[in-house]
Amino acid sequence: MPQTQPNILFIMADQLAAPVLKTYGGNTAKTPNIDKLSQGGVTFDSAYCNSPLCAPSRYVLMTGQLPSKIGAWDNAAEFPADIPTYAHYLRHAGYQTALSGKMHFCGPDQLHGFEQRLTTDIYPADYGWFPDWKNPQERPTWYHNMSSVTQAGPTIRTNQLDFDDEVVFHAKRYLFDRAKEAGSNEARPFCLTVSMTHPHDPYATPKEYWDRYEDEDIELPSFEIPADEQDPHSKRLLHVYQMDRTEISDQQIRNARRAYYGSISYVDDKIGELMQVLEDSGLDDNTIVVFSGDHGDMLGERGLWYKMSYFEWSARVPMLVYAPKLFKAARVSQSVSTMDLLPTFAELANNGKAPDYAMPLDGRSLLPHLQGETGHDEVIGEYMGEGAIAPLFMIRRANFKYVCSKGDPDQLFDLSCDPQERNNLTNDENHAQLLSEFRAEANQRWDSDAISEQVIISQQRRRLIAAAHKLGVTPRWDHQPIFDASQMYMRNHIDLDDLEAGARFPRVTENNDN
Repeated sequence: MPQTQPNILFIMADQLAAPVLKTYGGNTAKTPNIDKLSQGGVTFDSAYCNSPLCAPSRYVLMTGQLPSKIGAWDNAAEFPADIPTYAHYLRHAGYQTALSGKMHFCGPDQLHGFEQRLTTDIYPADYGWFPDWKNPQERPTWYHNMSSVTQAGPTIRTNQLDFDDEVVFHAKRYLFDRAKEAGSNEARPFCLTVSMTHPHDPYATPKEYWDRYEDEDIELPSFEIPADEQDPHSKRLLHVYQMDRTEISDQQIRNARRAYYGSISYVDDKIGELMQVLEDSGLDDNTIVVFSGDHGDMLGERGLWYKMSYFEWSARVPMLVYAPKLFKAARVSQSVSTMDLLPTFAELANNGKAPDYAMPLDGRSLLPHLQGETGHDEVIGEYMGEGAIAPLFMIRRANFKYVCSKGDPDQLFDLSCDPQERNNLTNDENHAQLLSEFRAEANQRWDSDAISEQVIISQQRRRLIAAAHKLGVTPRWDHQPIFDASQMYMRNHIDLDDLEAGARFPRVTENNDN
């Protein structure tokens, strides 16, 4: 019986700033496979994460819910097991759901709807990485620092290379296994999420990728802002990663960016390998490929690094949907977010119709955009992680981006004429009415004090639990991949000819002349 539901291959890169990619106007990064996806697919020119930090961004992406609704405060917030994810909805629709790679789940549930996890996670599953809003001047040792920049350069092996090589190996094997099953009574459509940790810092890349670039190719940041002229949140970020006590040379910046570009080329090569498997296995005809990131990286722009803010290089992400037989190649200018992926996946799996959602969604389907129709043009953001001392909120709509946080001056940018966000319009009389409307909307949307109280209580709970868990037997929540060796390779409970025939792809006929 022919499969009617499309397969979904969702590929994620970690900390990939959209502006560096050729398809978004970048001039340096060499990414032929990403370029091919963009040229043949639907490219979202104004896609954002909703919370620019690894775990909160991924929780939002998987649930279609804003952070304050699900407690996605920071990189050690527990992901509640009773919040449905896209993996739950697709599994309910008859899909095999699998994850190979990073998703930064914190807490005992390390599956969240995935039927299989092919690898462990590169990040810990416990409560150790929480900030302390009651003592913002105290800097935990696990915070980012500037060693990623000062030590940037070529390498032979890294923690991240070990991880991503494993991630893609298992993903390729998974795809070939699905191809072997195709046409059988047991075959189901699949949704495979492949989540790499590159090009996330530290900025180190193998010599092969380092040598794809030359120093003279590497541009310095387009502009920097002196530390004493930064906005209050940015000043706190400089303290978080100790930029305020580290001298960084132009050569170190070039080294960091060159290694970052090398890591992007590494990710691009891995995407090419996955696309080749789809082609070789014949799965490409009925597989929708989605590529996105979890957040960006400032890379020295404005004098900032890493993420944790709503400036473009930190919060904007690549988002591409490649399915030439379903969607014409196009570019979408409206602002959308990774929070919109859950309803999109759910509708793709349900013949274009929304299923009965178990709870109201904050995300909105991208299907109208994919089909060339009018879609939404709005992103709502919430950030409660490192560097914040109160919730940081964002509204991105039409040409404008509005950012506010209690105690800090508001920010309003017109990105149509100020893409680098140099001109804060909050004191511009011509935008006074618009600013007033944004402020009123933010006050209606959010109770900052109530959210702050929730964040602080959560931090206190987790601080106590983390300290208690260090005494006696430490709980092990990290995912342990289990492989049933009794069913792998050659085993005596299966006839040898049958075993070899079932493992070979494509199958060989009795009179095969090839």
